[in-house]
Amino acid sequence: MSKREIYEQKTEEILLPIVEEYGFELVDVEYVKEGSTWYLRAYIDKPGGINIDDCEKVSRRLSDILDEKDYMDDAYIMEVSSPGLGRPLKKEKDFRRSLGEEVEIRTYRMMDKQKEFFGILKEYDDSTVTILQEDETLKTFAKSDIALIRLAFDF
Repeated sequence: MSKREIYEQKTEEILLPIVEEYGFELVDVEYVKEGSTWYLRAYIDKPGGINIDDCEKVSRRLSDILDEKDYMDDAYIMEVSSPGLGRPLKKEKDFRRSLGEEVEIRTYRMMDKQKEFFGILKEYDDSTVTILQEDETLKTFAKSDIALIRLAFDF
């Protein structure tokens, strides 16, 4: 496991009981470098949506524990937030919750002369995702070909 994966896993283990205590869902944890700065981000949600007070409660608790455990070598900025509208589908529960919803899929390489697809999420398993496209055709993607899959949204 990489350092990044270890930090994300340890943080997830710390966060899970905190968010469950408040009745929230832990959507994701990521440890990423942007420019020269490392970020530890936790995304939380609840029915009806997360607000700033919810993020602050979780952030204070997490910050205290991270200071105590001190397992990250690098300086970092910690953020706790809502996953937002562009929430990617990563875990099995994300796919299950999104069945029947419109999704956007971006692929690593061109497929049928395009890299962006939209459709209703019809099926998924460990290695594939199937959508019903606007023209009523089913299209199946290998998960390894998908750079991003998230709920589609229109403004």
